[in-house]
Formats: sequence, structure tokens, C-alpha cells
Amino acid sequence: MKRSFVVLFALLAVASLAAQSPKGWKVRADRSTSASDPDAAGNIKFVTMGTGFHATNPQAAIYWNPANTAMGSYTLKGTFVLQKPSGHTNFYGLVFGGSDLEGPKQSYLYFMVAQDGTWLIKKREGDAETKDVSPKTASDAVKKPDASGKSTNALEVRVSANKIDYVVNGTTVTSTPKTGLTAKTDGLYGIRVNHLLEVHVDNFGVTK
Repeated sequence: MKRSFVVLFALLAVASLAAQSPKGWKVRADRSTSASDPDAAGNIKFVTMGTGFHATNPQAAIYWNPANTAMGSYTLKGTFVLQKPSGHTNFYGLVFGGSDLEGPKQSYLYFMVAQDGTWLIKKREGDAETKDVSPKTASDAVKKPDASGKSTNALEVRVSANKIDYVVNGTTVTSTPKTGLTAKTDGLYGIRVNHLLEVHVDNFGVTK
């Protein structure tokens, strides 16, 4: 009995080390207002797991650490493993150029992919307004779920002096000038996962 207790305690300790809330990170839910596309029940979970992060999203959310900012020319990247398809198309990916992410004037750009092999780029301005930078577009570069239900997509946002390249699995799917909706790229960076998704994220961060 005593030996079993020790083994159980050790297993619980390992599990605790494997999945803990990332220190310093914040979450902001983006709850559905559509009766035809409701959120699921349950709480959002965002934990460290292995060398990366694991997000379980009954509701859509963004995740960021206030210490993580990028300025000037940089590359933001992350490898996203969708754990299983949702009942309909939902997107996940990178957030950049963010400001006031906890407040009513939240602002950020986001580059995301989905299980149907599409990508999109949007600009969030305030609590209720999003604008299309590039609409939902199909690309062979975006991996769809395999027989196991999983898909892996490595995303990059490459910000240079005059333009931004958006890259999926090494392929540049589009570029935008640093004007208009994509003029502001300095600021906070993070992750966005829409509702009804479970996603693991590795190799996340910024390089110059």
C-alpha cells in the first residue's frame, strides 16, 4: 500500500510538471455571439506541455505574455498541431502587432489556418470589430488532418522594412505592404485559437 502511494505521488508530480499554466501568460476569451455557431461548454485551458503549449478551447481566445514584444524587422513563428477536427471550420495561428490586449481598445493582426486547407489574415480593432486583410483562401501548403485526425502546420510571419510575408510550411502564401490595415506590426505577439479546437504549439517565438 505504501509503495503504491509513492508511485501514485510520483506520477502525479510528473503530470504536474508536464502541464502547468505558463508563467506570465494571459488569456482573453472571444465568446461567440452567434446562435447558429455557439461555444461549447467548459473552461478554456492553456498549459505548458513538453517544450511547448497546449490550448483547449471551448471558446475562442488569444494567449500572450506581456513580456513578449517585437519591433522593427522580425520573424514570428510557431508549429501548430491540431489534435482533432472540429465539427466545422475553425481557425488557429499567430497574433502580432498587438496593443491594449486586456482593454476595450484591443488591437492586433492575426494569421491563421484551418482544417479545410485554408488560411486568412484579419485585423482586430476593439471588442466587436474585425476587418479582412486577406479573406479565407485555399492553399496546398496548408496541411489537412490525416487518418489520425491530426495535422501539423508551421506558420511564420516575416516582417521586413516595407512588407510582411505570410508563410505556411515553408511556402509564402501571400505578402502585404506595411501600409493600411497592416501598417502596425510593432507590439505584442501571441497565439489565437478559435472555439471548439484543441491545438498544441511548439517552436513558438520571435527571431531577428
